[in-house]
Amino acid sequence: MDQEQPSHNEEPLSQLSKKELVKIILTQQKIITELQAKIEKLILSRDLDSKNSSKPPSSDLLKKPEKKQEGKEKEKQSQKKKPGGQLGHPGKTRMIWTSRPLRTLESTKM
Repeated sequence: MDQEQPSHNEEPLSQLSKKELVKIILTQQKIITELQAKIEKLILSRDLDSKNSSKPPSSDLLKKPEKKQEGKEKEKQSQKKKPGGQLGHPGKTRMIWTSRPLRTLESTKM
């Protein structure tokens, strides 16, 4: 099947005998049948994933629908907000608490 078939133009084909033409047709038919079987096998394996076979989820290919991606991007852009509190909301901060009041700084000389 991996053999390279010689290209046949109309002129040389007309010079071949009927027996040789039948041989070429049968060879091509065999190749076509093998390729069709291979295509069917690939189609079946393409449609299998962890949901409809015994394959593990890690073997699934990442298939993301294009429509859903576009919708999510639009949502992200419309929901972008500045970080921090909302406008008009009164802020709250903690009060500084010490065990004794600070009066002066003590300097030490060395």
